[in-house]
Amino acid sequence: MTRILSVLFLFLTIHHPLQSQILPEEGGSLNYRLIGFSFPASEVNKYKLEIAAGYFNTEDSFKKNVIQAIPAKKNKIIAEVPAFGRDYTWRAVYPGINSAKANELHHFKTAYSPYVDSNISRLRIIEPAKKYNDAYVFSDGSKVLYDMYGHPVWYLPELNKQKGNVVVRDIKLSPQGTITLLANEKLYEINYNGAVLWESPKEGIVSGDSTEHFHHEFTKLSNGHYMTLGTEYVLWKHLPTDTTYSIAIKDPKIKAKQDSILANEKTSFGTIIEYDEKGNVVWSWKSSKYFTESDLKYYNPPYRVHAVDVHENSFFFDEKENVIYISFKNIARILKIQYPDGNVLNAYGEIYKPDAFEKGNGLFCDQHSCRRSEQGYLYLFNNNSCNEGKQLPKVVMMQEPVNKNDSLKIIWEYECSLDGLDTSWQSEMKERKQKMFEKQRQKLADIKQPMWPGGMPQNSHTTSGGNVIELPDHSLFVCMNSQYGKMFIIDQDKKNLWSAIAEKWRQNEKKWLAIPQQYRASIISRKELEQLIWNGEN
Repeated sequence: MTRILSVLFLFLTIHHPLQSQILPEEGGSLNYRLIGFSFPASEVNKYKLEIAAGYFNTEDSFKKNVIQAIPAKKNKIIAEVPAFGRDYTWRAVYPGINSAKANELHHFKTAYSPYVDSNISRLRIIEPAKKYNDAYVFSDGSKVLYDMYGHPVWYLPELNKQKGNVVVRDIKLSPQGTITLLANEKLYEINYNGAVLWESPKEGIVSGDSTEHFHHEFTKLSNGHYMTLGTEYVLWKHLPTDTTYSIAIKDPKIKAKQDSILANEKTSFGTIIEYDEKGNVVWSWKSSKYFTESDLKYYNPPYRVHAVDVHENSFFFDEKENVIYISFKNIARILKIQYPDGNVLNAYGEIYKPDAFEKGNGLFCDQHSCRRSEQGYLYLFNNNSCNEGKQLPKVVMMQEPVNKNDSLKIIWEYECSLDGLDTSWQSEMKERKQKMFEKQRQKLADIKQPMWPGGMPQNSHTTSGGNVIELPDHSLFVCMNSQYGKMFIIDQDKKNLWSAIAEKWRQNEKKWLAIPQQYRASIISRKELEQLIWNGEN
């Protein structure tokens, strides 16, 4: 009895100063269902968390609606509530203490968002998890974190009053247990609650423009710095396409106008920028310096373009080797550069020669998400667009050259499956694309400009997205491109361990279709999620 009274006295004595330890905050509106509950500790180290569905202020009404009663030995517990858009009441019970103050009721609600409304969007499970069933996946098109059973547990809240159609890319976990992402060409680091911890500077110091035009990928490094892709617009005369386009025009007025356009048209080249915690540029690299002095001046695709868009779409920084891999989608090339000097160590892809049309490199085309595996292999998501209509996208793993006489070699590949997908939209898309090219063909014929030989070009650069992440056991988590919206886990024996499709309800078609905005997805473990939750509470 004496011990219980002393514990009660201690609790009542320290309770008021430790109000800040009571989480979630009273009356809070949460963008998640997996919740970190914390409350003042006692010497007993024995607790019970009780959660009721609804808003209650009396003991009787609370007890009648308790949905969870979780015993614990610590004063920090992670628990899941059933739904978004609901009120909840909770309390921490200290066994042996019957004080109303010690067992007071607290309240919060889970906010509603169309992102987690199952009538609007969903993650449909195709193949249940045979492994990693306690993991979670971020879908940037859905702006949601799902468990492996397709249940939404977190959604991205409004960021700095960005409203309307906010395009989000590359949601993933940082090494520090926070979330990084791009939203409408801005960079953000946020915590689990959606509070902004860091955002990108507005100045275009590297690009020389009013902004850096951030795109595609944003990563927080192990040293706390931030690395991302930007864009620089450079006036550069690209001989093969500029000359053939100009010469074919017979009308002097049209030719003069076109020559003026070409003379002043700028080419977009990628940049890589590293920021410190204060937003200062501490390192940068420009692809324009390399490409304007490289074989790209001979780049001559079998279809006419005004200016080359190399389309830098991903990078991977191997911090152990101080090497950065950069993927350029539209020219099917990957550069390997040394950090921090920026020297190009190798270039993987087709080497262009004078008076020769582009033919492809035979390894990858319209590729995304180049990374380096734990075993030292280069791997990526190959959209395979040069073989459009003939082959599906592939996951490709390659061995880098071991000497100057060696070349990049595919050592493992997996052709993605369309199992579970509604592909009826593909014929409509193909027809729409054909009409677009026919219209362009007629436009060029009007000015007597030759187009590509043999009709529509094979590589039309229309595919977008896709990524691959190596897991601890060397299995691969794959997100197919935005045309499919499918995610899956495959092991090295090509056995499917889990698959799902992110979908949105299309009212006009009265059917569920893959979310077209999905560009990438990422996967995190339960342990990583718990770190993220507690970081958000601090």
